[in-house]
Amino acid sequence: MIVLPRRVGLVAFALTLAPMLSWPAALSAQDYPTRPVKIIVPFGAGGPADVYSRVLAQHLSEALKQPFVVEDRPGAGSIIGTDAVAKSPPDGYTPLAMSNTHTTNESLIANKPFQLMRDFVPVAGINYSDLVMVIHPSVPAKDLKEFIAYAKTKPGELNYASSGAGTPYHMAAELFKAMSGTNLVHVPHKASGEMRNSVIGGHVQMAFDAITTMAPNVKAGQVRALGTSAARRSTVLPDVPTIAEAGVPGYESTIWLGIMAPAGTPKAVVDLLNAEINKAISRPDVKEAWDKQGAVALVMTPAEFDAYLRKDTEKWAQVVKVSGAKAE
Repeated sequence: MIVLPRRVGLVAFALTLAPMLSWPAALSAQDYPTRPVKIIVPFGAGGPADVYSRVLAQHLSEALKQPFVVEDRPGAGSIIGTDAVAKSPPDGYTPLAMSNTHTTNESLIANKPFQLMRDFVPVAGINYSDLVMVIHPSVPAKDLKEFIAYAKTKPGELNYASSGAGTPYHMAAELFKAMSGTNLVHVPHKASGEMRNSVIGGHVQMAFDAITTMAPNVKAGQVRALGTSAARRSTVLPDVPTIAEAGVPGYESTIWLGIMAPAGTPKAVVDLLNAEINKAISRPDVKEAWDKQGAVALVMTPAEFDAYLRKDTEKWAQVVKVSGAKAE
């Protein structure tokens, strides 16, 4: 029997143990997920990110044989929930549901505790949809031109709601202000549900909202739709003109959603999530349901989504500059 010196023995043990310690990292992508996955939505319940994340969660739970649960963490225009994910382990168990709020905040909010393209990795797109500009029925305007004329007689007296600084609703309104020459006051809310209730209840006069969530309220007569935000009319509200054709030529703005994960998440995990999300949003039943709601699937690879995010960040930096939008 050969007895090694204690130091040599420890070194030999460490060398033997090292490959074993690397096994979990090597196997994590193959075995993922082995426990529940929590999708963090940094927006309020009932909004598009919450609604569509739950669609994905159901599919991912079935496909990957582990629970995918959605947790809403709204606040500070998505900063609170997003920062929580940025500080999470990069293991695929805390993906982030995000939107063009995040690409806008890159230029709108300078002192964020994270940087989007540094602290996160793109995983997959979800969908995009039009916005609809609505007013409370008490506002004496039957169409967009009448509203613009009315607003110009009351500069600084009419309010618009949003779900926070940097959200698509905030930036759509700021772009509208800049292009229409109106002076409307921003009233940020913690979540899109609160924003929606404020304009339906007449506490604020106007709001931009996702057509996927506001269309039923328009059809019920709770609000008056003045225009939709895309280049073409929405099939969900075909009788409502686009804002561009109704009085603000060249106006266009949409809302889109996607999934990111903490930087350092294994590529194999990212690729697996991307593949399963693309399967989910390409399903005929999902497409049919989304068509009725006015949502269009964003099927992209992680690299394509990366390029999409960078281009959108540049776009909204220009809008922030032109509109003079501020983070209240």
